[in-house]
Amino acid sequence: MQSNQAHPLFGGALSAVIPHSATDISELREIPDNQEVFAHAHTDQSLIVELVEYQAQVSDQDAARYHFEDIAGSNKALEPGAFEVTEIVALPKPELSLSDCSCAWMLTGTQRVSKFNEEARNNVTIHLGLFRLPQFSTDVLITFNDPQKISPDSSSASAVETHREPWTVLDFQRLLQTLTLHNPGLFG
Repeated sequence: MQSNQAHPLFGGALSAVIPHSATDISELREIPDNQEVFAHAHTDQSLIVELVEYQAQVSDQDAARYHFEDIAGSNKALEPGAFEVTEIVALPKPELSLSDCSCAWMLTGTQRVSKFNEEARNNVTIHLGLFRLPQFSTDVLITFNDPQKISPDSSSASAVETHREPWTVLDFQRLLQTLTLHNPGLFG
């Protein structure tokens, strides 16, 4: 995949610059219709672009944490010490291509997660981008999973040795800044 060219998402309704060495997981297995999933070809990093229901009861400044905790629940990482939010920052709208959003946030945190229901737990830094689109009853959630410490018992352990050109937070920020809406019909 070209690293500085916008990649169509959801049939071209959205687009964004996806980092180098990305594999579109939908070519390998079934992905839910509300997700686009990419994995780094040489590391265990992944990116998920997801359309989720707008949570009107959650204030804008708490929405990123809400979704992060929801992901922690999905990852079975809700017990004390298994997840932590380290930073939440508002993304300045003038720097974003997705001008339709009411606001956008970037959260950084960590979760201790297992892959494929394995016993082994990996320490993963999660960078989460959130674009709120109340007019479409949608939140666009972009998650960058960046494993920091892989358990030797994990199925991901083999990927650890090949940290060739991993994605960076700058790659993730470029994706967030270049996310563009082309067809609002995507939201129903």
